[in-house]
Amino acid sequence: MDKKLTLSLDKSIIESAKNYAKSNNISLSKLIESYLTTLTKQKRSSTEITPLVESLSGVIDLDKDFDVEDAYTDYLIKKYK
Repeated sequence: MDKKLTLSLDKSIIESAKNYAKSNNISLSKLIESYLTTLTKQKRSSTEITPLVESLSGVIDLDKDFDVEDAYTDYLIKKYK
């Protein structure tokens, strides 16, 4: 069920959004709805750990004094020598 929502936005943003929506043959309401849907889905999925990542977790044991930045720097120096 659709509901109305009133927003207060900068005039130039509104005009830019209207032009974008028109050039993409979509209503401004659908454009904003699509953006909000994408935004809210990203938050939920960003904290999800996929089964593949979970299976790889803990595969590598590093020394306590291992410095990732130094190792990466050494790698780049060797790569671009």
